[in-house]
Amino acid sequence: MTTSTSPRVAVVILNWNGRHHLETYLPSVIEHSREHAVVVVVDNGSTDDSTTWLKEHHPSVHVVELDENKGFAGGYNDGLEHVTADVFVLLNSDVRVSPNWIPPVLDMMQNEGCVACQPLIRNDTDPELFEYAGAAGGFIDRDGFTFCAGRIFEVFETDTGQYNANREVFWASGAALFIQAEAWREVGGLDEDFFAHMEEIDLCWRLKNRGYRIGACGQSVVFHLGGGTLQKISPFKSYLNFRNNLYMLVKNHHQRALYPMLFRRKVLDGIAALKFLVEGSTPLFAAVWKAHRDFKANFRTMKNRREQEISACRSVQGSHPNRSGRYRGSILVDYFIRRKHTFGQLDPNRFWK
Repeated sequence: MTTSTSPRVAVVILNWNGRHHLETYLPSVIEHSREHAVVVVVDNGSTDDSTTWLKEHHPSVHVVELDENKGFAGGYNDGLEHVTADVFVLLNSDVRVSPNWIPPVLDMMQNEGCVACQPLIRNDTDPELFEYAGAAGGFIDRDGFTFCAGRIFEVFETDTGQYNANREVFWASGAALFIQAEAWREVGGLDEDFFAHMEEIDLCWRLKNRGYRIGACGQSVVFHLGGGTLQKISPFKSYLNFRNNLYMLVKNHHQRALYPMLFRRKVLDGIAALKFLVEGSTPLFAAVWKAHRDFKANFRTMKNRREQEISACRSVQGSHPNRSGRYRGSILVDYFIRRKHTFGQLDPNRFWK
């Protein structure tokens, strides 16, 4: 961080037509952040009365107004250009924070050398359970499938304190992402080609490829309303998840095994699409097909981005890729065949240290 004692912190909430979430969740953010951070709402071209309501009911909150909806990635990229801080906290508008949620994360970042970090994320509607989007920190397997400590596919663990120790992870959730402003700028923020979904994983992977550490702080907890399984989300979200995962692999998997990995993913995604079709989910089947179609159309662009990323990583003096948090196994095989449904059941020796 740019300071060794008290960094300037900005909690930045991206809003799009979300007055109802702001009414419900913003009071907790203001109450439990005012001693440690400024609170900023970046309005992503809302057409409701979000900004009018904010200025009337919470004049202490800084409001940045964008003229159109630029998605999660573009909204944050543009919005943070108007925010001065040493540490940005990207916080979803449907997150309820707890008392003293900021200091433990800042301490971990400073004392353990993490440039990005997340608190534990539990479910706001069932507060004892970990939440889908991040849980206790994110990991990635050999085929690029992502999972979390505390949540693997449809199994959500109860928080019994098993993840209270700080740990290094592969990616931190964008639902509550602390990141050094310098690191954010070094990698160019979020990739706007993603629009939404998995852009924070892509961001963290770019940081890891430069040798940086990503953490999950076990002493801080927030509660997220979002979540649900892939089957419960819209076809558009499914499309983005499948497409963006492929984008992310091409950009950031810098080993020679990229093409065998992409072949395996084509097969595995095809199996997932057929499963959707058999279950009667024709829109989800179409979403996977469209994702692969658009990935193929944009492959050359992503390959060029890959070469740019490789060059940028090599230019960071003394850096080596940090593979900690990568899983050598297949989470699909472990979950569906070996019936390992919780993070603690996975072989710790199969994780890169």
